[in-house]
Amino acid sequence: MARMADAHEPLDPDGLQAYFALMDVAGLLKHGVEEQLREAGDLSYVQFQLLARLALGSPTGSERMTDLADGVVYSRSGLTYQAGLLEKAGLVVRAPSPDDERSVTVSITDEGRERIARVMPGHAEVIRRLFLHPMADGDVRRLAELLVPVRDHMRAAPPRSAAPRRKR
Repeated sequence: MARMADAHEPLDPDGLQAYFALMDVAGLLKHGVEEQLREAGDLSYVQFQLLARLALGSPTGSERMTDLADGVVYSRSGLTYQAGLLEKAGLVVRAPSPDDERSVTVSITDEGRERIARVMPGHAEVIRRLFLHPMADGDVRRLAELLVPVRDHMRAAPPRSAAPRRKR
C-alpha cells in the first residue's frame, strides 16, 4: 500500500506519469467505444451502460433508478433524461417500484436486449484492439488486480451525484 503523502506535497514523477497515462488511456478508450456504440447501436456510452447493466448485470432485467445512478456514477437528473430517451426508443420501460412507490424501476425490453446483442461484438472488438491487445495475458490480470482496489477505494467516497441517497 502506498504511503499517504502530505496534501501539499507535489506528485512524484512516477505518480504523475501513472496519472496522465491512466487519464489518456481512459479518454482514448472511451472515445473509441463511444464511436462504435453510436455507429452500431445509436447509443451514447451512458445509454449503453444502462442497457448493459439491465441486460447483463441484473437477473430480472430491472433495477431502481437510484441503484442505476449509483452504479454508473452519473447524476440522477442526467440518468432520468437518458432513461427517458431509451424509453422513447422502446428499449426500456419505467414504472413505480413495487416495494416503494416513491422509487422508479427501469426494465429492459426485448428491443433493448436486441440492441445490446447487436453492439456487443463490436464493443468487445474495440476493447480488445485498443485496450487489451498491447498487453500480455498476465499484464491484463495484473492491471485488474491494481485497479480493482483503487476503484473500490474511490467508490467508498463517490461524487455527490453518485452517492447512495440517505434514508429519510
